[in-house]
Formats: sequence, structure tokens, C-alpha cells
Amino acid sequence: MEFSGEMWFWRGPSPFHFVTVPEPESDLIAQVAASVTYGWGMIPCAAQVGEIEWTTSLWPREDGYVLPVKAAVRAAEEIELGDVVVVTLRIG
Repeated sequence: MEFSGEMWFWRGPSPFHFVTVPEPESDLIAQVAASVTYGWGMIPCAAQVGEIEWTTSLWPREDGYVLPVKAAVRAAEEIELGDVVVVTLRIG
């Protein structure tokens, strides 16, 4: 699946940069979540932004999911907070 979203930062005890998966795509992911999750609602996936592809897990958040974006990805693609990025996502 493909979607666009804004890069944002969470300053919790383990700070991360994220892109929120939009509601329609989150609804589709929720339909297969039980068969692919490895616990705590985490959904394994392959993500791509620009030319960079990496493996990670979607995190459940507020009836949807967020995609953590590694520092190496942000640096390689020159992504800043507030930038809107196009994400290609494969679940599982």
C-alpha cells in the first residue's frame, strides 16, 4: 500500500520519529493484524520512503498505526520534521 503523511517526533522515554498511517490504510491493516502481529499489537512490515527501504514494525496508536522512521532513512532522504513523505508499505 502507499500513503502520504507528515513526519513528527515523539519525545517519550524512547524518542522516535514517526509517520501516522492514515485511517483507511490503518483499517486495512487491522483486518490482517491478528495473523501477522508478534505481540503488543506490533505489525512487522517493510517500508520505503524515496529510494530507501527498511524493515520495521508498525506501532499501534489511537485506533490506528504509526511507522517509526530511522535516522539513517531521514538523513539519506533529507527528511525534516513536518515534511510530508510518500510511504510504500508491505505488511508481514
